[in-house]
Amino acid sequence: MTLIPGDGIGPEVADATVRVIDACGVKIDWNRVEVTADIIRQSGESIPPAAVESLKVTRLGLTGPVTTPVGGGFQSVNVALRKRFELYANVRPVKTLPGLKTRFQDLNIDMVIFRENTEDLYSGLEHEVVNDVVTGLKVITRAASIKIATAAFKYAKQHGRKKVTAIHKANIMKKADGLFLKCCREVAEMYPQITYNELIVDNASMQLVSKPEQFDVLLLPNLYGDIISDLAAGLVGGLGVVPGANFGDGCAIFESVHGSAPDIAGKGLANPTALMLSAVMMLSHVGEAGAAERLQAAVEAVYAEGRHLTPDVGGAANTAQFADAIIARLC
Repeated sequence: MTLIPGDGIGPEVADATVRVIDACGVKIDWNRVEVTADIIRQSGESIPPAAVESLKVTRLGLTGPVTTPVGGGFQSVNVALRKRFELYANVRPVKTLPGLKTRFQDLNIDMVIFRENTEDLYSGLEHEVVNDVVTGLKVITRAASIKIATAAFKYAKQHGRKKVTAIHKANIMKKADGLFLKCCREVAEMYPQITYNELIVDNASMQLVSKPEQFDVLLLPNLYGDIISDLAAGLVGGLGVVPGANFGDGCAIFESVHGSAPDIAGKGLANPTALMLSAVMMLSHVGEAGAAERLQAAVEAVYAEGRHLTPDVGGAANTAQFADAIIARLC
């Protein structure tokens, strides 16, 4: 498996995550590839060739945060990897962690966001018509919409989820978002046991911060998915405690979606929760369901106890002490 620790706090959270995976009793042959802002700048590519070659072979990756170089037109590594390996489904579970104090901690939020990853305005098709007038093309295709809708409904069925909510702006973008909704409805008809509903994106945003417990599986095009997934993360404590994964046909990359936090790098203050929970998704994906369940339970137990949390979530433990506490729960 390809391991891209990243830079900033990346190596710290990656090392802590590898330690807890080892403690689960799962033996993984890691192919560690260094990808940092300096390496990207030197190679002139958003994904250095060594990372591409490794992922071509392993088809599985775990990535820590990587700083995007300023200037030069570089994409973020996560975005570049999604495009390079056609990872059409971005999946982000958003779940309340026991003991973590937030304004919504009593609601037991438990939703999963499915974001289409390859098109929409992220196709990058922009054009300056005349000076100071720019257009951008929103690309929605039937093929991509069917794929992400199918992924969401399959997940819902496999994991006992009850409802899928498609989020859109078809009242304004009648053709583009209208096509997305048409595809979602077609797929929904194949899963009559799962409740299907639709919300306009502005209404969905309001309802997420007023009654988030109503949501189960959310299904979105790329741009809305990007915004809503970060909004939802804020309900449960932020990007530092929310995992992420990107799935394609025969390839999957699991990622921390938070930044590289260079201001605290090397100080032992980094919180590895997001990458550890991404590892839970990874373990489940490779058929290690038992290990995935034990790691998820260990993380939740440490949060519920509250004695070994990092400073960003109200504790005083360092990165290693947090990982030690997880490992103690696993052994």
